[in-house]
Amino acid sequence: MTLPSLVYALFLFSVVGVFWTLESLQARLWLLVVASLIFYASLQVQYLLLMVALLIVTFLIGNAIAAPLDWRIPNPRWQLAERGWNRRRTHLLWLGIAINVLLLVGFKYAEGLLRWLGIEVGAAPSDTLTRIIMPLGLSFFVFECIAYLVDVYRGSPAALNFSDFAAYKLYFPKLISGPITRFHPFIDQVEQQKPPGLNTAVEGLWLIAYGAVKKLLIADHIAILVNLSFDNLERAGSADIWLATFAYGLQLYLDFSAYVNIARGSALLMGITLPQNFDAPYFTTSLADFWRRWHMTLGDWLRNYLYFPLGGSRRGLVRTCLNLMTVMVIAGIWHGNNWGFLIWGAIHGAGLVVHRLTQSGSKAVPKLKGFWGTLPGTVLGWLLTQALVFASWLFFRLPEPDRYTLALQRAWGTPSDAQFSQLVYLESLGFTFSQLLMLLWGVVGLMGLAYLMKRGFKLELSWPVKLLLVPLFSLMAWLLAPAETLPYIYFDF
Repeated sequence: MTLPSLVYALFLFSVVGVFWTLESLQARLWLLVVASLIFYASLQVQYLLLMVALLIVTFLIGNAIAAPLDWRIPNPRWQLAERGWNRRRTHLLWLGIAINVLLLVGFKYAEGLLRWLGIEVGAAPSDTLTRIIMPLGLSFFVFECIAYLVDVYRGSPAALNFSDFAAYKLYFPKLISGPITRFHPFIDQVEQQKPPGLNTAVEGLWLIAYGAVKKLLIADHIAILVNLSFDNLERAGSADIWLATFAYGLQLYLDFSAYVNIARGSALLMGITLPQNFDAPYFTTSLADFWRRWHMTLGDWLRNYLYFPLGGSRRGLVRTCLNLMTVMVIAGIWHGNNWGFLIWGAIHGAGLVVHRLTQSGSKAVPKLKGFWGTLPGTVLGWLLTQALVFASWLFFRLPEPDRYTLALQRAWGTPSDAQFSQLVYLESLGFTFSQLLMLLWGVVGLMGLAYLMKRGFKLELSWPVKLLLVPLFSLMAWLLAPAETLPYIYFDF
């Protein structure tokens, strides 16, 4: 059951229909739990019990952390009991974090460890006995579990009912690739039991249709160029490699944001607003702003549960730079067990360090600070930011050392292979290099137009217009999609 598909549409509208016919809150919660289990089982039934087990363990540890100190203890022993209670809560927190992290690390890095030990691991999907398959959604599931435990430790109320926590953790629109959501904002919306108004319902349908167009009509077509180019690196010229890298940056954004659009639209039909995950990140003029508007819920998680506990920016400039680099390297390692992901994280960490040093220097040099506010400074900031972001996508797409090394060797001064151009561009895609470059910049132009209308002119499509566009966009996505729908890129993480 993939998003989007006819099967998912039937499933979603069936769940929504039943959801609003139920009057009991508990019935609605259990409906979400059962529907989510069915959804996950349709994708990866072999790991269903694992996810449920992790859910139960996190729920129990959260309740244990929140258990109050017995107020009946005599006063002379109160301080001693309180110290013991705090130690117990801290040990439980670390136990919960350790269980989640070890499970995640075990699946992400088991194959690499086995290969390092000289044990052969199957590469083909059919090698089920020797190939370790990552449970879908485990990374996002673990991040939410850790956030919940830390929030409870910091004083937020624990889930009173298992059904509350299970509905939150398993909620099918966000289960596989987020957005990362906190428990209390989510469950508060479910408990309101307020059916969506016409505006909200239309917005939900619009987000689903808009996401379908981004995924099927644009991202999956760009993926054909990206996959053909990187699968034939030995014949690709320098211009071909950078075109494919540019295309991959667009594909990744459109692919992931499309999933989030569909997830948010699905949730709106049940009266639930999931957090936004992208806000025009390719139009930012600094790397810090990029990370405030790219994968926003992950950025929020990294800030709240890694950067701030490390000290944030409270312990001087050197420590701030070290914290930034540490967090981004961890973010890179989280994405996978190949060197390319670590390099990608280190590049972004170094970029954030340079940005922070530039900010600090600008305070001492008023002219420099004023320059970044001018039009030339804004354009230069945008060019530098996006050049770093798109160049780093090369390591993200080709994380294996032999692949990104080959790409870097051919990235400068290597002429185009006539056979590569003929097979990849003309025969497979039906366009020349120049035409493909223009089409990709056309995509950027459409993104820029949407950004200008929303942020510059403060204009939004009205609900009647969106309602008219929903069937049109859905039909376009259905008819013009590639023959094979590709899995979402972030399903691998």
